[in-house]
Amino acid sequence: MRQIVLATTNPGKIKEFRALLPEDIDVVSLMELGLEAPEETGETFAENAEIKSVAVSRSVPLLVVADDSGLEVDALGGDPGVRSARFAGEPADDRRNIEKLLGLMSGTAGSERGARFQCAVSVAWDGREVLQALGSCDGSIGYDPRGSDGFGYDPIFVLPTGRTMAELTAEEKNEISHRSRAFRAVAEPLRALIEELDPAGGGCR
Repeated sequence: MRQIVLATTNPGKIKEFRALLPEDIDVVSLMELGLEAPEETGETFAENAEIKSVAVSRSVPLLVVADDSGLEVDALGGDPGVRSARFAGEPADDRRNIEKLLGLMSGTAGSERGARFQCAVSVAWDGREVLQALGSCDGSIGYDPRGSDGFGYDPIFVLPTGRTMAELTAEEKNEISHRSRAFRAVAEPLRALIEELDPAGGGCR
């Protein structure tokens, strides 16, 4: 079975990514490898994704896929942006992040609550980036959390349909999410790379 590394320890991301790939590709996470993600020092999602994929690819003889994603809110000048995961400080905590964001948005009219999820995906091999793609999903910030699925800001991210991202099934989310759009953009070239590096299917070792 062909293997690739997803440079994350986030169970939600791992689940979403595995669902987007064929069953003959085995996704190995940083947790399974006993590795830690490097510090994200970039100023954009694309820079952070590349930092992670390239750094991890220097430690493993496999293709490495990394993403960086977050929420941009118009009324906050694009914040929390690349600080989305730790918006409320360390350690990262979804509930505290949501509470802080809703507090900052208090009194903001519905017409001014526009927002978007952004995602950059980077694929690296042997210490260099070989693929990159971007994906986005537009919506707005709700007034209260709704829904029990998803993670991060999903419960307060309202789609044009009126449902929050956390009210979607996994299948529905994978049709429209920023991450799935970015992952799908690299899926075919990624499969071609896997075949090129590992035509026998034994893992890119």
